[in-house]
Amino acid sequence: MAEQKQELKRDLKNRHVQLIAIGGTIGTGLFLGSGKAIQLAGPSIIFAYLIVGIAIFFVMRALGELLLSNAGYQSFTDFANDYIGPWAGYVTGWTYWFCWIMTAMADIIAVGVYIRYWFDIPQWVPALICLIILLGLNLLTVKLFGELEFWFALIKVITILALIIIGFVMLVIGFESDSGAVTVNNLWKHGGLFPNGISGFLFSFQMVVFAFVGVELVGVSAAETSNPKKNIPSAINKIPLRILFFYVGALFIILTINPWEQLNASKSPFVQVFSLVGIPVAAGIINFVVLTSAASACNSGLFSTSRILYNLSRHEQGPATFAKLSKNHVPSNALWISAVVLSVGALLSKLIPQQAFSIVTTISAICFIWVWSIILISHIRYMKSRPDLHNKSIFKAPLTPFINYVVLAFFAIILVIMYFSEVTRMALLLTPVWFILLFILYGVHRKNNVHALNYEQRAK
Repeated sequence: MAEQKQELKRDLKNRHVQLIAIGGTIGTGLFLGSGKAIQLAGPSIIFAYLIVGIAIFFVMRALGELLLSNAGYQSFTDFANDYIGPWAGYVTGWTYWFCWIMTAMADIIAVGVYIRYWFDIPQWVPALICLIILLGLNLLTVKLFGELEFWFALIKVITILALIIIGFVMLVIGFESDSGAVTVNNLWKHGGLFPNGISGFLFSFQMVVFAFVGVELVGVSAAETSNPKKNIPSAINKIPLRILFFYVGALFIILTINPWEQLNASKSPFVQVFSLVGIPVAAGIINFVVLTSAASACNSGLFSTSRILYNLSRHEQGPATFAKLSKNHVPSNALWISAVVLSVGALLSKLIPQQAFSIVTTISAICFIWVWSIILISHIRYMKSRPDLHNKSIFKAPLTPFINYVVLAFFAIILVIMYFSEVTRMALLLTPVWFILLFILYGVHRKNNVHALNYEQRAK
């Protein structure tokens, strides 16, 4: 009876889920990573975001149908267990925890760097303070997580909206800046749409993929939304419009205001564009926005990693202590361990500041590709083994199963591209170590379960 009461509380409302979906698609990858991606691809970066965005939308539609096919599903690890096998749930669950930890490590270090813009203090101090505050708020109620993401996402939306409106006005009036006239011609008159050739375009895909990590957080939050049958389809179906507006729209404006080759890869293009407008406090304003973006990503990381640990433990794929909920119906033990690992990661990231960001983002992107692929494979198996559920689904994924295979092939191509890039090759070759370790641990876990089962049968 006590076990039945140990349930996650459904305290996320529709506005929370909608803003979590927006927050999941706007983060460090766009505000900071887009500068590096633009330097690689030039104006063709717009096509890269479109292509990856379309692929992610089909992943999300598959995720939505699977989650709504069974009221007991609380995450993709649940249907991975059912449709692929326990090993898939085990490996995917721990991989999702790992890649969010990696992503949040970069973000918590970034918080320290951004705070130093105003205060000359060691960067680990504000990073640790931010982590403690986020942990404390997440330990209280899930509703607080929703409120935090609501306001964090709202700041991001207002910033991008302001950028697009200001940029559009500059475009219409033919604003003259130090870089020349603001004109659509800037998209192609500086070396064409593909100034660095197809190779530059392809090499940008790693950072573009990283820009989309977290979009599946809609699925992780499904267990705690008050009306999943209404809120999940609504959030997923709005993803294409968000991609067009927040990514393509923002990048289009940035590239018409500033010729692509004048943008510094190590700085946020948003800072440079607002500075161009002549706002004296532009750098400070954008620094605040990027700070909230990093804090938001770390907040999402704490939320998702704790829920994954909770889910793994409920399926006896992790320590039982992580399956315990506090009186506020949050997995407090799982939150604590994720925060501790994050704090250690912040220290490690500080020790290798030059290489940390590219290594962490590449490993994160690879692990997310694994997670997204498992969702697509689960959907293929679901359609074959449970056609009855698919036929009566109120949220059928379009063009399936054909599109699932197309997107899987696309993900495989991205991994091959990473091998040929010097920046991403090392991380690509290191990542399999994580999966080898997980398969070994799964073998031990399964063997222990068999021994425990045999012991219980003998005892009877």
